[in-house]
Amino acid sequence: MTAATVTAPRVKPGADEGRIGVRANLRHIGALARRNALQIKHDPESMFDAVLMPVIFILLFVYVFGGAMFGKGHQQEYVQYLVPGMMAMMGMNIAMAVGTGVNEDFRKGVMDRFRTMPIARSSVLIAKIVVEVGRMLVAIAILLGMGFLLGLEIKGGILAFLGSIVLSIVFGAALMWIFILLGLAMKTPQAVQGVAMLVLMPLQFGSSIFAKPTSMPGWLEGFTEVNPLSNLADAARALITGDGAVAHPTLVTLGWAVGITAVTMPLAVRKFRDKT
Repeated sequence: MTAATVTAPRVKPGADEGRIGVRANLRHIGALARRNALQIKHDPESMFDAVLMPVIFILLFVYVFGGAMFGKGHQQEYVQYLVPGMMAMMGMNIAMAVGTGVNEDFRKGVMDRFRTMPIARSSVLIAKIVVEVGRMLVAIAILLGMGFLLGLEIKGGILAFLGSIVLSIVFGAALMWIFILLGLAMKTPQAVQGVAMLVLMPLQFGSSIFAKPTSMPGWLEGFTEVNPLSNLADAARALITGDGAVAHPTLVTLGWAVGITAVTMPLAVRKFRDKT
């Protein structure tokens, strides 16, 4: 056999992420994020959860539970308590949608196209998170807008108020890696939603988002103290209202965000690489 007839081995595009530089990786993330944003533009119904959910939930909880929590006619006091806590809830609900979206992309064959492209596998997932963080910002902005209409007051200062938003975004982005991993592991979007709800319900309602832990049984009060959503809700509440400890719940929330990302991000990228 002559040298001319020898065929070089074919290298799978994107298989070796170490050969892709940082600048190229950032370009890939930007292009894929633009692609995901254009999908939302062509399918505006996909924004319904981010736009309508904050409005429906805040109206329901304020006027259904507000009177029971703080007395009839004192719903505005409940707004001060509820809205900062619901910022944590928005992040978790948007994060759940990331998992179903990734699962659907595999089912529709979108990932098969990415497989043939010379891009880092991680850029596909990071671009997904970038766009979902934008959706999360929209949901939080609408939530806060409704809160202001119902009487929410910023008493902790504008910087503290912005800090509560940033903290919610950071924690929500960390949660997305959990649901991406779940979306990669489950076979159908329905399975992802079912398992996600089993996680969401206890964490959301077994927290300080909607009610003060002191009104709960001892065993449940103990659970709320270690629930990361409670720490995020308490931190956001203290930053916005200027009442309560800020440093401890903020540091605990950031610790949870770093820990979740450090554990689940490499697992999600590896699972994604194995599937593609």
